[in-house]
Amino acid sequence: MDERRIMQETLRYLGYRRQQPDSQVAALLADCMEELKRAVTCRHVKRESPLHMDGEAGIRTDLFSAESRNLGRNLKDCQAVLVFAATVGIGADQLIQRYERVRVSRAVVIQAMAAAMIEEYCDCLNREWKEEYEAAGWYLRPRFSPGYGDFPLECQREILEGLEAGKRIGLTLTDSLIMMPSKSVTAVIGISRVPASCRLEGCEACSKTDCEYRRN
Repeated sequence: MDERRIMQETLRYLGYRRQQPDSQVAALLADCMEELKRAVTCRHVKRESPLHMDGEAGIRTDLFSAESRNLGRNLKDCQAVLVFAATVGIGADQLIQRYERVRVSRAVVIQAMAAAMIEEYCDCLNREWKEEYEAAGWYLRPRFSPGYGDFPLECQREILEGLEAGKRIGLTLTDSLIMMPSKSVTAVIGISRVPASCRLEGCEACSKTDCEYRRN
C-alpha cells in the first residue's frame, strides 16, 4: 500500500484541505502509522457472479439482488460482477478503543488513518484485478458499495453471507448493519467487454455530493 496516499487521505479526513500539518502533527501521524501497521491484518474475499438486469434498476446476481438505479447505471453493458469484502482487521478497532480512554487526540488520528488504510487497500486490490481482467479482454467498472446512492445498505447482509466473510476473513454484520471490524468494505465491481471512460472510485462514485469529507 502507498503510505503517502494514506497520509494524504488521513489529513483530508482530519479536515486539512490544502493546509500542511505542523511538525508536531506530522510526528504524531508518523508515529500512528507505525503503530497501526503493526496492528492491522488486511484480508479480503471475492467472488465473480453472472449479472442479470431487469430494466434499469433490477439487479440480480448469485450473491445478492437489489433495486438500484445508481448501481444499474454503474453496471451498464456489464455481463458479470465481482463482489468482494475487505477489512484491515480488529486490531485497528482495538487501538482506537484503547486510546479513546487515555488519549482522545491519538484515537481520532488512528480512526482517520484506519479509514484511509482500508480504502487504499481496496484501491490496491482493484488495480491488481483491473490488470488481470484487462489481460483477458475484460474491463472493470468503479467499485460501488451498499449505501452509495440508492444501493440499499441491507444488501451487505446477503453479500457477507454469500462470500462466507465471517468464516473466511472474520467480517460480520451487527443487527444495525454495522460491519465488524468497523474498518471494512463491501463492494460490487462490474465486468464488461466494453471499456469505460470513467475510472473514478470511492467519493466520485457516491451521489452524496454535500458530504464534508468528499474529495474535490
